[in-house]
Amino acid sequence: MDQAASLDTQWFDGQSPRARAVTLRLDSGELVMRVDDGERRYPLTQVRWPERRTHGQRQAELPDGGLIQHADGAEWDAWAQASGLHDSTVVGWMQSWRATVIALIGSVLFLSAAWLWGVPWLSQTLAHQVPQSLETRIGQQSLQQLDRLFLQPSGLPQQRQDELRERFASVVDSAYPQGDAPRWQLAFHASPVLGPNAFALPGGYIVMTDELVELLRDQPDAITGVLAHELGHVQHRDGLDLMVRASLVSALVGVVLGDASGFLATVPATLASQAYSRDAERRADAHAARMLHAGGIRPTVMVTFFERMLEESKRDEGPGADDESSVSLPIAIASHPDHGERIRFFREWQPDVPP
Repeated sequence: MDQAASLDTQWFDGQSPRARAVTLRLDSGELVMRVDDGERRYPLTQVRWPERRTHGQRQAELPDGGLIQHADGAEWDAWAQASGLHDSTVVGWMQSWRATVIALIGSVLFLSAAWLWGVPWLSQTLAHQVPQSLETRIGQQSLQQLDRLFLQPSGLPQQRQDELRERFASVVDSAYPQGDAPRWQLAFHASPVLGPNAFALPGGYIVMTDELVELLRDQPDAITGVLAHELGHVQHRDGLDLMVRASLVSALVGVVLGDASGFLATVPATLASQAYSRDAERRADAHAARMLHAGGIRPTVMVTFFERMLEESKRDEGPGADDESSVSLPIAIASHPDHGERIRFFREWQPDVPP
């Protein structure tokens, strides 16, 4: 190589903090470094070359622990180009605004596809791969946490609880004559915070609040309908799916926003989980309608339930409602599709007629 392809720069040998003057050139696939005591040669593939940037010095790491440091970035880049060193594909893309725009569009498309289809599909797949024993343990731990946060011992008489369990069990037997009903366990709890509510946890745990029983005290069939809805969640493992989905969305947003986004990542995760769950809620409503019909109960009894829930919501939103009255769970009734839509569904529902 000629003199134009050489570069005078500084070298640190990795043992002494003192820089030494050296001259660099490339020769037959090697970096040749001339120092005062001779020459050193390094295969080009073993040198960690610096990326081309707009500003800043250039540093090349040598395989023996040495470091080449050049203060003039433009001079280094000119020497590298004259010597035949080329930027990697990644660096080339970083230096091209067209490539940057293409990468940005590709990232947006990928994240959108992951958000709309990838996360829901993966969460459902993972939820159905979880062993029953693990799901039961998750449900137990979730119920224990809710006991500490929102739930209190039930004030309902034991006879009333037994009556509601027996009524529901009878409908379950009618809807599943082959005995293939999902395992379920019903618990009643008081909860001034949650108010009239019911929800299903992983592992078949169904919780109904005393406040909901009181709201429907003259409509036991509607209570059965609510429990049938929650059994639909149990059968499709929607509670576990919701937990897995929230974790996946948090991880996805965390990757996009960086390690410092832990707090921000929980916001879209919560919103997405509640939005995603609406399809599951509609499916659970259909499950409730089929169960009620199989048990000889008209699904329209659920209309009374939703009408009363609407009245309850209006009272909560009225003057004097405090913050606690608005607390809800992502898998609780408060986050279901709007009541008007569900009232129409149960009013218009018809049993499937075989062809």
